[in-house]
Amino acid sequence: MAEVGFGFHQLFAEQQAAFRLRLGNLLPTGAWDDLRHNQHDRAFVVAGALKADLLADLAAAVDKAISQGTSLEVFRKDFRQIVARHGWTGWTGEGSAKGEAWRTRVIYQTNLLTSYAAGRRAQLLAGKYKYWVYRHSGAEHPRLHHLALDGIALPPDHPFWAKFFPPNGWGCGCRVFGAHTEAGIRRVGGDPGKQLPPDWDRPDPRTGLPKGLQKGWDYAPGASTAETILTLKDKLPRLPAPIGARLFESWPAVKGADLDRAFSAFVDQALGQFVQGRHMVIGALKPGWVDAAIRHGVTPETAEIVVTDLNVQHTFRGTDHVTVASTRAVPRQPKAAPLDLDWYKGMPGRLAHPRAVLLDHVSGEPVFSLIYDVPGRTAKMVIEINTWVKKAKAAFNTMQTGRMVELVDLRADVTRGAILVEGRL
Repeated sequence: MAEVGFGFHQLFAEQQAAFRLRLGNLLPTGAWDDLRHNQHDRAFVVAGALKADLLADLAAAVDKAISQGTSLEVFRKDFRQIVARHGWTGWTGEGSAKGEAWRTRVIYQTNLLTSYAAGRRAQLLAGKYKYWVYRHSGAEHPRLHHLALDGIALPPDHPFWAKFFPPNGWGCGCRVFGAHTEAGIRRVGGDPGKQLPPDWDRPDPRTGLPKGLQKGWDYAPGASTAETILTLKDKLPRLPAPIGARLFESWPAVKGADLDRAFSAFVDQALGQFVQGRHMVIGALKPGWVDAAIRHGVTPETAEIVVTDLNVQHTFRGTDHVTVASTRAVPRQPKAAPLDLDWYKGMPGRLAHPRAVLLDHVSGEPVFSLIYDVPGRTAKMVIEINTWVKKAKAAFNTMQTGRMVELVDLRADVTRGAILVEGRL
């Protein structure tokens, strides 16, 4: 295997996996050092952020930066919107442009650098390199202790890496590269003959840490999760529903006319053939829907909303839209007031804008009912929460069916225990 190195902005699967491992554990903290060392490998924190929905929004903004490679300025814009939406005050750096710039840079850089380091460590282990090579970032104003380590090559099991696998301080951009031979060490900018300073691990009396390490950074990011990252890198951990919902909301690339056109083609294919077990992601639950479900004891496994070919056939069963081929797979049954097919094909663009949303968490499987005004009538789309999709080998929120309804019947549903999550009836 060739010697390898990665640029800071080059996305790779191990980094995404390393960060998403943290997102199942959103921890409210009062100060940056409430968590220590490898506790950060499996938790997402922002010092001073105590509300779950605030943390979820911040986590989604960081995941967006990692998965899309967006800039610090894009993250700052997201941060301002999140702070305003939640009315978050009292955070360190608040009140001045300089303070905000510093705080947003710390959140952005720390999460990107540590997730990069964790993913990079997993790559180096997978490559079975004989040597790991410490490279200084090349910063214009270098930390002299870090610069002194530049080019040193050591075996992966050397105790140096337990504390000095970078980053080794706030904003530290030092990296580690892998090599199999002395020639390989030179190719990645290392020096096979360079030795560690004899006092490299001697504690500084002022800090109690070896020189070159800042408080809180005397550990190797990702060391406790490297094997898990390697296992998950080809199948990234799915985002927890609260974070996935927020990320989808801020990710316009997955929305719009292209998704409507793709869904229209999916529907035509589903109505024109036997069931194939195909499915399509058409959108995501909104953050408020997820939060309401969790408050009422229902925890979606993901935010994604899926439609299967069987769902399409079930929705139009017994109507003129179903072809002869599909009716052999799904027998015709009378169905009153069916949906308009063209209206249904536009569901991806309509998902986030219903007239009302109901949550039925009492009778049978928990479902969301999305209510829409159709000229002169009312449509109800039923989304079953945490439905197993066989071919995907995962649970999703599936849009099972839809039909025309009377508002009086919907109001009766609320009387029987359904929760009005959003909108009006």
